[in-house]
Amino acid sequence: MLRLAVADDVPELVRLLAADQLGATRESAEDPAPYRRAFEAIDRDPAHLLLVADDGGRAVGTLQLSFLPGLARRGALRAQIEAVRVAAGLRGSGVGAWMVGWAVDEARRRGCALVQLTTDKRRVDAHRFYERLGFVASHEGMKLSL
Repeated sequence: MLRLAVADDVPELVRLLAADQLGATRESAEDPAPYRRAFEAIDRDPAHLLLVADDGGRAVGTLQLSFLPGLARRGALRAQIEAVRVAAGLRGSGVGAWMVGWAVDEARRRGCALVQLTTDKRRVDAHRFYERLGFVASHEGMKLSL
């Protein structure tokens, strides 16, 4: 089942975020306060959905779906997918494709002109995954750490 996250999910979602080669270096469950603040901001804003793939009360996947209005593309609404994670033992089982498929369908339902996401250049398996789902690496993403 895919459902909206609740505050009690936050510790398990942080564990999912930390359970890969990049997340292990930037996520930490030691201080839950920043994650709680972020959850509260996401939860109160209808333009953002924090989703949980729930398997009998256990969070086995997550993603954030955000809706971004803009002037470009004749005022098009975009959907942004962020922080897609699936529990290690279920990777390759279809959970990730199911979550992303749901997000694409929701974007379409809300009238978005496109769905976009970024993925770290070091996540080669993730690149193949998104390409299998029809995403195209059409742009070069850039970030500025603050």
